[in-house]
Amino acid sequence: MNGNLAVAPCQDEPPVKTDVRILLADDHALLRRGMREFLQDFLSEDGLTPHITETASASDALEQVRTAAWDLVILDLNLPDMPGLEILRILKSLQPSLPVLIVSIYAEEHYSARAIRAGALGYLTKTRGPQELRMAVSRILQGGKYLPPPAAERIHGEGAYQPPSGTDPLPTTLSDREIEVLQWIAQGRRLTEIAEQLNLSIKTVSTYRARLLMKLGKSTTAELIRYALSQQLV
Repeated sequence: MNGNLAVAPCQDEPPVKTDVRILLADDHALLRRGMREFLQDFLSEDGLTPHITETASASDALEQVRTAAWDLVILDLNLPDMPGLEILRILKSLQPSLPVLIVSIYAEEHYSARAIRAGALGYLTKTRGPQELRMAVSRILQGGKYLPPPAAERIHGEGAYQPPSGTDPLPTTLSDREIEVLQWIAQGRRLTEIAEQLNLSIKTVSTYRARLLMKLGKSTTAELIRYALSQQLV
């Protein structure tokens, strides 16, 4: 026996996870490519190995989540086959612990609080810079949440919404489902199409339309469409 002491490797510490699986769901190919390249560059700089899968539709995103595990889903809320928060709710029903970062055209004052209540861990508009995207992705991958400061200041407690400057451009009386129906209407979809997409009866969709007319003080579908366009909901 020599005088050297053999040191056994520690068995208690789990191996450090370096592979990161990200699902990038957005229907704009150029934007997806730019985000993918940026994510690959900065995650590699951080010593991680990114595996990024792209999809352009809600239906494919849902299938990807059904069949594989993901460390992060980066989700646009304006996918052509399912606009709004419905896809987020379905994703979270499939995998409740799934980390989701919303990157959307919709203004933060319209949607950030609603998205957080629906289960997202972060929200960014597409006008934000790449370094803010880096900060959001890094924080969520480390188990945290991310909202830009103005949006974060308006959300208190369990996602309670505090409208900017005392008012919310979208009436707070509108439910998430009513906003989703409004988005479908603004895309020129018939009530039968909306009912099929949302798995609702035509009568229920008609009721949502009637509530929208009443709450927004409008008289016709054309006025609803103009309102949605003015609020950049489509």
